[in-house]
Amino acid sequence: MIQLHYYPSTAAMIPHIVLEELGIPYWRVLVDRSQNRHKEPAYLKLNPNGLIPVLTDGDLVLYETAAIVLHLCDTNPAARLAPEIGTPARAHFYKWLMWCTNTLQATLIVYFYPERWVKEGNAEGAAEVKAKAQEKVGGLLDQLDALVADNGGPWVLGQDYSALDAYVFTLCRWTRNFPQGKARERAHLGPYLQRMSERPAVQRVFEAEKLSAPFF
Repeated sequence: MIQLHYYPSTAAMIPHIVLEELGIPYWRVLVDRSQNRHKEPAYLKLNPNGLIPVLTDGDLVLYETAAIVLHLCDTNPAARLAPEIGTPARAHFYKWLMWCTNTLQATLIVYFYPERWVKEGNAEGAAEVKAKAQEKVGGLLDQLDALVADNGGPWVLGQDYSALDAYVFTLCRWTRNFPQGKARERAHLGPYLQRMSERPAVQRVFEAEKLSAPFF
């Protein structure tokens, strides 16, 4: 049985949405980050980096969100949550998946944890890092807005919903409390995020993770 080790509103929401879209049996295992459970020895045996999520399936233990998503797509091909292997569409799927995790998500992490990039106690430096990260996130959200517009919607890659949509939605959701420049304020991302929030699988994730408005 697949187990998703998660904490609400983290990157674990991405495979959580994918699993709900697939409709396959799985268990949710709460890793209470507020109690530092992700740093305890038992969890570190699953992911030595102490990060969430982790997916387990029998002897298989996977961390890194993009790897989990690709595994779920590859082991459930009939769901068509990724374009066909070997096609240009699949190549673009890979490109944007890696862009989400290596570019947008990485920059958002800098925004939320700027103190990690300055000396301890350097509040002024952390504030500068945070401001710069938000500025960069703004440009990246503009790229996503253009992507949705260029592909004609209703989903990120065009007419076909994919696991990439779970990634984009979750990361855009992280901007919901930005003082300015929220993803939902953009002309094409705003309606797109609304469509995503209305999907039954996403609604089930909101309920399971006990999330409240604003949802994106």
